[in-house]
Amino acid sequence: MLNFTVGPVMSCDEVLEVASHSTPYFRTPEFSDIMLENERVMLELLNAPENSKCVFLTSSGTGAMESVVMNVLNDNDKVLVINGGSFGQRFSDLCKLHKRNFTEIKLKFAAQIKPENLAPFENQNYTALLINMHETSSGLLYDMDLISDFCKRNNILLIVDAISAFMADELDMTKLNAAVVLTGSQKALAVQPGISIIALAPEALKRVDDNPEKCMYLSLKEALKNSVRGQTPFTPAVTTLLQINTRLQKIRTGGGGGGGNFCNLSN
Repeated sequence: MLNFTVGPVMSCDEVLEVASHSTPYFRTPEFSDIMLENERVMLELLNAPENSKCVFLTSSGTGAMESVVMNVLNDNDKVLVINGGSFGQRFSDLCKLHKRNFTEIKLKFAAQIKPENLAPFENQNYTALLINMHETSSGLLYDMDLISDFCKRNNILLIVDAISAFMADELDMTKLNAAVVLTGSQKALAVQPGISIIALAPEALKRVDDNPEKCMYLSLKEALKNSVRGQTPFTPAVTTLLQINTRLQKIRTGGGGGGGNFCNLSN
């Protein structure tokens, strides 16, 4: 049976081979080297700004969304949320839960965002914008150039959920001037679920450092502190992180997949 769902998706033989072995102990220099390589390659593939950092959380993509709402945003922010589907709604729900001052730009399901949707929010002192680059519930890829230009004009922190866009659509963190990009392991990375990934530009890193701690398990302060040594604060999904390393190496070298399956569809 072939799996053509949005994710989890089919994995190539090399990734499946990693999963066929017992999970190794991870508090070792060898695992730290792998994690540091994962971070370097992720930032390279995203064309992240200089001095950006990348962390790996053991969670679904929603865990990364919530971590960003808690750790990057604060009580002084005035936030815009693009809501055109289930995952835009999830950002709204998270902002409401964590008592962020937010306004929805509510779009019809599967409707592309237009300049007229953004016009009422020009020069209104908004400080951050949350968007699901690819609204997975509808399959719509938003006009990110339009969003990026709007954020640049208004000095707005751009936070991009690229969970189903990373490695499937063009994504250049520097070009977009994105402060945060988050993604997950089970979409176009084509490995097992369980890891969410957050790339943070220097502006977002400063916010995390300045903001008071809001949580323990999803703390970006702790994730960043541990990432310096190639580790995580708590026991991670070790095998999935090893699979990510195998997958990133193949992507970086231009390899696809093997054994007649579909790892190469994301390249």
